[in-house]
Amino acid sequence: MGIAVNGIEVSDLAIEQELPHHQDAANPLKQAVHEVVLRQVLLQEADRLGITGETDDARVEALFEREVKVPVVDEAACRRYYQSQIERFSSGALVEARHILFQVTPTVQLDLVRSTAESILAELQANPERFDELARQYSNCPSGAVGGNLGQLARGQCVPEFEQLLFRMAPGELAGRLLETRFGLHIVQAMRRIEGEALPFDAVQAQIADELQRQSWQRALHQYLHILVGQADIEGVQLEGADSPLVQ
Repeated sequence: MGIAVNGIEVSDLAIEQELPHHQDAANPLKQAVHEVVLRQVLLQEADRLGITGETDDARVEALFEREVKVPVVDEAACRRYYQSQIERFSSGALVEARHILFQVTPTVQLDLVRSTAESILAELQANPERFDELARQYSNCPSGAVGGNLGQLARGQCVPEFEQLLFRMAPGELAGRLLETRFGLHIVQAMRRIEGEALPFDAVQAQIADELQRQSWQRALHQYLHILVGQADIEGVQLEGADSPLVQ
């Protein structure tokens, strides 16, 4: 394939061996190439710094431990995050919801599904009393048989993007846009809401610190990878270091 890192050729065999690990990617070959090339960049940097290990993975981990500098998250940062995300740190909050799911599959045209969903949303905005009827007619979710009713949902019971939208909505509110998840396109309406009790900061400080530390690590690692990729002489492919599963 004519790919090289700092003058060292990347073999087709290495890419072929990596390819099975990326079959779920949008472009498996591209992802495999990026992974192999980035790994070569990292291993060459480990060689330059004299970092050894029993396996290549161990050497990469040792390289990260030595070179990636991550600021320690302090209590003040945790408190700011707690105050800005207070709704996340409550116990017992419930929202009764209903939805209409327009499932997206490889055999259907996304533009057609989106157009249909948007026309149904517009109809509901004009005539909200038709929700039950239209859910039974159009929803690809089993809940369509009961007018799209999902019952009372607590945090953690649905996919994150659905949860984030639902718990921001006021009782009775119909979302003004389609929500896209891995299941398809949703029209979402919040019904009754039972407010939870906010957990005290001390009870969630460790959880917040862990989350912020992971975010800090990701930012530092992305920056480090971009620097390494920018310094490397890579032929045959354009590489964005932050796109690699190595940084997940």
